[in-house]
Amino acid sequence: MANNFKNSVLKAAGTTAQNVYAAAAGVQATVIGMTIANITSSPIAANVILTCAGAAAPNVYLVQSATIAPGGALVPIGGDQKLVLEAGDYLAVNTSVASSADVIASVLEIS
Repeated sequence: MANNFKNSVLKAAGTTAQNVYAAAAGVQATVIGMTIANITSSPIAANVILTCAGAAAPNVYLVQSATIAPGGALVPIGGDQKLVLEAGDYLAVNTSVASSADVIASVLEIS
């Protein structure tokens, strides 16, 4: 089994949910950190959504409508919080304002 550390980056996330990281076929992943940075001069609200492949109710919120101050950041995953993704699972982010946040997820992939 190979272990690979990766960063997955999403630039200028906005009002439409966009994938930050997706676990590929044959891969299990542990998300060890995620940061959402407000790149605007006004407060924004951010959502982090986990979609689980094959689940009966596949979409769940890790964070819903969390306020991020101008120039501030939200760390929904990190420290004691980790998240395991199976093949086909993915994380998406959207915000209340278009092109308002940069997102980075640090992941350990096991294949």
